[in-house]
Amino acid sequence: MTVREQLRVGWRWLGWEAAAVGRTVRYAIRGTGPERDTMVQALKMAGAAIAAWALAGWWLKAPLALMAPWTALALVDATVYRSLRSGLQQISVIVVGAVWASLAMALAGGSTLGAMIIALPVLALVGTYRRFGAQGIYGSTTALFVITYGAYSLTEVGHRLLETCIGAVIGISVNAFVFPPIHLRSVYDQLQRLPRDSADLLRHMADGLREEWGSAEAEEWRDRARRLQPILRSLADARQWTNESLRLNPAWNLRRRSPQPPPESEDTRWHDITEHLTVISRTLARTTGEDSDLARPAPAFLDRYAVLAERTAEVCAAEAGLFDQDEDEKSARERRKQAAQDAWRYYDSLADAFGQETGPAAAVSGELLVETRQLLSVLAPHHGREPQ
Repeated sequence: MTVREQLRVGWRWLGWEAAAVGRTVRYAIRGTGPERDTMVQALKMAGAAIAAWALAGWWLKAPLALMAPWTALALVDATVYRSLRSGLQQISVIVVGAVWASLAMALAGGSTLGAMIIALPVLALVGTYRRFGAQGIYGSTTALFVITYGAYSLTEVGHRLLETCIGAVIGISVNAFVFPPIHLRSVYDQLQRLPRDSADLLRHMADGLREEWGSAEAEEWRDRARRLQPILRSLADARQWTNESLRLNPAWNLRRRSPQPPPESEDTRWHDITEHLTVISRTLARTTGEDSDLARPAPAFLDRYAVLAERTAEVCAAEAGLFDQDEDEKSARERRKQAAQDAWRYYDSLADAFGQETGPAAAVSGELLVETRQLLSVLAPHHGREPQ
């Protein structure tokens, strides 16, 4: 690949990233959802850190006030329960780090290098203790603060612990009492996002297939298909957070009980759907470029396949309505049933005409049809029957 081609690919990649960021920003601003929740949590982290610094550094004039906002920032977690658990873990490991670093400074006679040689190997090993979880690294970083600051008397170690406790209390309090995270809606949000983004991918693919397209367009479709995988991981996290977010959460008794999230079988179902979309986009990508090992189907077939992709996108869009708690469920189901019937009807028509395909391109056309059939079989059983 020449330098010019590399630059062109890099520029397109930046365009895809910018478009993805733009979609995330629009979702965060437009309404409730995981993007809005992420934005709120990020602002809470910043607010907790500022408040901790204001108390420890500006008001109390703590000698190493950095410890307070640093701790507060880390403890605004996905759930109140995780904040409390992480707080206890972090305070424990910071106590170990501060005490051991002070002892190392005393043994090394105040030598920074000598204290690091004594303290860091031990604390790095202690940090791997599973009871400390992800907070284990803070033992080593606390030791670095203590050693490089050069303060290791008992009084000064006490200041480090006080600064840490201030940050922990502020971080946990902000997470618990300022828009406390409740993830009952998150499962619905992720299950709505999967069909919505799948519909966007299929529509984008349909528009491209009707025009001149090459490796750059095909790689963009593959990129969009790959971006469905993080949503599946977010869905799995949302399942776990749904249970955790109700534990030790003061907002639980202050809100109306929400309906239970959809069953976990929906997660498996959408995992299969995204796999079929990934295979379809990969098959199209392998028909482009100088090193392509597959023959591209005839333009007439691709034009008809573009229509099938559009019909399938309508099924996905209708599916998204089922997970929208503000939409009437009966009308959403009727819309999905009608879209499924249209998609299957057009698929049958295209499959009947497949016998006219000849040559190496017929194999690719057949693979696209097989994957689309499997996609529709999972997404919408034949003629719009409801999933069992």
